[in-house]
Amino acid sequence: MEISPNIEIKNLALFLKKEQTLVIGDLHFGFEEALNKQGVLIPRLQVKEAERRLKQLLEEIQPKKVILVGDVKHEFGTISNQEWNNILRIFDLIIKQAELIIIKGNHDTIIKPITERRTNIKVMDEYFLGEIQFLHGDIITKEMGKIIIIGHEHPAVSFRERPTERFKCFLKGKYKNSILIVMPSFNFVSEGTDITKQKVLSPFLKKADLESFEVWISEDKTYYFGKLKELM
Repeated sequence: MEISPNIEIKNLALFLKKEQTLVIGDLHFGFEEALNKQGVLIPRLQVKEAERRLKQLLEEIQPKKVILVGDVKHEFGTISNQEWNNILRIFDLIIKQAELIIIKGNHDTIIKPITERRTNIKVMDEYFLGEIQFLHGDIITKEMGKIIIIGHEHPAVSFRERPTERFKCFLKGKYKNSILIVMPSFNFVSEGTDITKQKVLSPFLKKADLESFEVWISEDKTYYFGKLKELM
């Protein structure tokens, strides 16, 4: 299903058909290890599920380019063992068939030592494909694309009938004169932030008319749920 002309929702990713580019949101590899250090014992299943879904996407789409829109890793001031192992594993899967571009997120302050272990990887603060701009979403830049694609927020929604359940979602709305598309996280430990109940993180969304944003949920297929105000 298209979220915008030429931009299709594929699982929890976006595919730019004309540019043959796959876009993936926050992976947060290392999240389980960080929780384990805090005494929260959860199984380390994130990379297996991310790898499984990514393999399916790469085989189905055969992209020429893959863009990760920030927060590839989770730890701020160090590189954990889980981050080293899992990130390189995913990098190897991608660069076998596509160019890899990483947009630095606020958790990616020390990602360069990992990316330097491989070739054909570019690390940038922002990236343009024609009029489409890719940012992490934690900082607003001076230059604005006609379409801006961000992560950072990890958006999810809940429903009145099922208030305890959250569903990862895509958002699309306006930020000034640009179309803003917000991606869900590609992390399977957490469903994300319930934007029907909680405060938003991204400065883009803090300054936008959030209730007017449209919502798409990707489960067994993609479902369109209209304006966010109808769910709040």
